[in-house]
Amino acid sequence: MTRRNVFDPGVALAAVCFLGAGTLSAQQNAAELHVLPVQGNVYMLVGAGGNITVQAGKEGVLLVDTGLAQNADKVLAEVRKISDRPIRYIINTHVHPDHIGGNEKIGRAGKTIAGGNVSGNLEDAGEGAAIVAHQAILDRMSAPPAAGQPAIPFAALPTDTYITKEKHMYFNGEGIEVIHEPAAHTDGDSFVYFRRSDVVSTGDIFTPGSYPIIDLQRGGNIQGIIAALNRLIEMTIPAEKQEAGTYVIPGHGRLCDQADVVEYRDMATIVRDRVQNLIKKGMTLEQVKAAKPTRDYDPEYGATTGFWTTDMFVEAAYKSLTAPTAKK
Repeated sequence: MTRRNVFDPGVALAAVCFLGAGTLSAQQNAAELHVLPVQGNVYMLVGAGGNITVQAGKEGVLLVDTGLAQNADKVLAEVRKISDRPIRYIINTHVHPDHIGGNEKIGRAGKTIAGGNVSGNLEDAGEGAAIVAHQAILDRMSAPPAAGQPAIPFAALPTDTYITKEKHMYFNGEGIEVIHEPAAHTDGDSFVYFRRSDVVSTGDIFTPGSYPIIDLQRGGNIQGIIAALNRLIEMTIPAEKQEAGTYVIPGHGRLCDQADVVEYRDMATIVRDRVQNLIKKGMTLEQVKAAKPTRDYDPEYGATTGFWTTDMFVEAAYKSLTAPTAKK
């Protein structure tokens, strides 16, 4: 089965360490941004950090994630090439800085509109796009910063949060579902499904260029990753010969479809089962790593250096499955 490789900046653009430290190299700072028309009203913008989804129409522009803070001006310039209408909404898929870093500048460049069927600017609400996210993201962004880390600016914080399983929106002539996936990449992850365009933006639950990135410190879990990938497969419908149909914009990497997600889910499930079996045999973490439960997948997803290595993935899977609350 042929796989597309339209734009693949790779996991190197996962860039800013999600553990809250680290800086980008000069090469990453100078990375070019590219816009790919996906289908319907939806575009994929890559190169700003995490992938950014752009939905544009007569009512304005909606962004899913905003990339790194230092790339905000570049993002705005690329968005203006797609539409000269105001940025009305930003939806954050999770809390990491390569996805929320541009919130402040890009949000300030937008203009809020009233929800529902009410039209016109909310003059008494001030300028700026509405920032939508799960409540867990606001809780983490507004918490006191770690020692030596700056506080996140107030203007970067979500202005509209949800605590239910889903939040529904209607914008630019299509329904939009914001779907919470708990304890996956983090505890605040959301899928964003554009129903008429038939495109799903996944954040870092799905990163086809690497093993699943599990942020244990922020509530991530291998079981939740697999559950979320299964949900994603249920949401997507392939077209002819299992290609195309519903398109999937991952947190990092190339534009995908259902077949790509199935392949990725199968890999994650098989590795999870292998690690779980080794744990049942009484193996320690170091013994599990030495057994190389990912060996046959390493050529496609593995890494020995960089932001997210194979060892880090195996360790996160092991700790997910041995935690006191782990589901067996």
